[in-house]
Amino acid sequence: MRRLLPAIVLAAALLPAETIDRVAVSVGNRVITASDIERQARVSAFLSGTKPDLTAEGRRNTAERMVEQKLVARELETARYPEPGEAELDEALADFKRNYFGSDDDYRRALTAAGVSEADVKQELLWQRRFLGFIGVRFRPAVQIRDQDVSEYFQKTVEPAAKAANPGATFTIEEFRDRIAAKLTEDRVDQQVAAWIAESRARTEIVFREEAFR
Repeated sequence: MRRLLPAIVLAAALLPAETIDRVAVSVGNRVITASDIERQARVSAFLSGTKPDLTAEGRRNTAERMVEQKLVARELETARYPEPGEAELDEALADFKRNYFGSDDDYRRALTAAGVSEADVKQELLWQRRFLGFIGVRFRPAVQIRDQDVSEYFQKTVEPAAKAANPGATFTIEEFRDRIAAKLTEDRVDQQVAAWIAESRARTEIVFREEAFR
C-alpha cells in the first residue's frame, strides 16, 4: 500500500486543472465558483431564449450580476421578506413551459441541449421571485409620485413625442396619467435599488480572481 501512495499522488497532480472548481469571486465570506458562473450563464440564457455567452467578457458580466445576488441574499437572510411558496414556483415553471415549448418532451430536450437541469431552472425562478419580493418590501413603498411629477413628464416627454408621431392631433394628460405614474415609479425604484447595491458593494470586500476569467 505504501508503494502505491506516491503513484496515486502523482496521478492526482497530473489531472487537468479544469477538474478543480476554482473560486472566481469572493463576496465577503461567500464565494462564487467558475462552475457557478457557467451554470448561471446557461440557465439565464435558457430562460430568455438566447445563447449563453461563455466568453471571458460574458462570464465576467454574469459574475457581476451574481455579486449583486449575493448582496441581496445576505440582506434577505437578516430580515423577514416574503418567500414564494412551492405552488407559486410550480405555476411559474408551468407558465414558462407553456409559453416556450409545445410539449414536455420539447422542454426536456431543450434542457439537455442547454446543459441545464430543471432544478437549475426552478432555482432561478425562485431567485427572481425572491428578488421581486425584496424590491416590493424594501423600496417600492417609499416611492411617491406627485401630480406635479406626472404633469412635468407629460409636458416634457410624452406630449412632444405623441405630437411628433401624430401631427395635428391633441392629447390630454389623463390619457397617459396611469402609464406615466407607473413609468416614474419603476424608474425611481430602479434608482433606489442601484444606489443600495452600490452602497452594499462599497461596504463589502469583493475580490475577482482574474485568472478564473481568462
